Amino acid sequence: MEVSSESDSPPPASNSFKALLAFYSNYLHNRLRAFSPLSAISVDSSLLRRIANLYGTTRRRSSKTCLPLPLPSVASITYLDRASTITSEGSRIFAVLDDIIDHTLRNLHIVQKNLLFWQSTAEFSNTRKAYFMICQRGPGAFVDGTRQMIHDSLADGAGFQKLYCSASSHISERISVLTSLRYSLATFLAKVYMEVDKSGENLVKDLENSLPSLLVAINEIFLNLEASIGHFHAHRQSGSSVDGSYSIPLILAQLPEVNQEGSQWTDCVIKDAINLIYGNLQKLDSYLSVIVSKHRKPRKLTLYWMRYSCGALGISFCSLWLLRHSKLMGSPDIDNWIKEAKDSTLSFWNDHVEQPILAIRDELFETFRKRQKGVMEREEVQLTADSLHSSMPGT
Repeated sequence: MEVSSESDSPPPASNSFKALLAFYSNYLHNRLRAFSPLSAISVDSSLLRRIANLYGTTRRRSSKTCLPLPLPSVASITYLDRASTITSEGSRIFAVLDDIIDHTLRNLHIVQKNLLFWQSTAEFSNTRKAYFMICQRGPGAFVDGTRQMIHDSLADGAGFQKLYCSASSHISERISVLTSLRYSLATFLAKVYMEVDKSGENLVKDLENSLPSLLVAINEIFLNLEASIGHFHAHRQSGSSVDGSYSIPLILAQLPEVNQEGSQWTDCVIKDAINLIYGNLQKLDSYLSVIVSKHRKPRKLTLYWMRYSCGALGISFCSLWLLRHSKLMGSPDIDNWIKEAKDSTLSFWNDHVEQPILAIRDELFETFRKRQKGVMEREEVQLTADSLHSSMPGT
């Protein structure tokens, strides 16, 4: 079926939403065909379009971040909808780019979270920093820091000054490394976006010819990132406060020399190139996890280990004391104390609550009964007479 030349022109604005849905439906259709074990079974693209029309846009993974790839223009989307079927290996480039962005954003979030902690700690006073160094880095740091401070104080009397300097160096080193990591990852992410945005039109119109150049560019971006952050193992300070040592430097694989314009980029070569990029992404994640773990903020259990330890010791002493006076150890103390407390409570209730209330009740009832019978005491009669005489005038 031939397509008229008018269909190659950009569609009007009213059809932009339909064209976008057609692009996503065709993309999901090709993804399902690529991963289906029975490649002969095709997916009904009209059903996918109905789902797209019902829910708006179809997300590849619901757990992905909401930062999308730079999409091509509406005209290119319409062109892709009319294009031939994309090769299964070539279509994986979209999944590769999504994974690169998702992993980079997650690593940036982890780096930023730890960096904010150290930046806030750097604003503490010297006394607060010294407290952090000794009391909020675990029992091992508490013992070592206390012993070192006592040794320095006895040696030259500068124990606290050295502790302040050590705290400042400890914090500033982590801020420096995490800031450099954040800058490098942000630059890496920006370069990936710029490269995808630059190659977006060509990817849509001619995937087979534009894919090799994109793969080579992505690999170059990975190598640039290696050059910017792979030096942490070599430039570590001599008196670094980082525990342990870096395992291995970041060494990423490089694509072999293949003619980008020739026919050498077969599905097998493209598959190997994409697998190489995935391997570099995994190496990057492993390297970042090691670096961040050595510069991360202390865990909550480490920060408040003294409170938790005191609470655990208090509960342990109370438990041992109760166990010592319980029946399990052959002691009747707890039963006797319970019985004495019960008897004391009953005695207090009877002597100071129940009996006084009953006495007041009986006295009130007796008074009311006497008044109803008209019986009045001599004193009451005299008081009534005196009040009457005092109220009469002229007396």
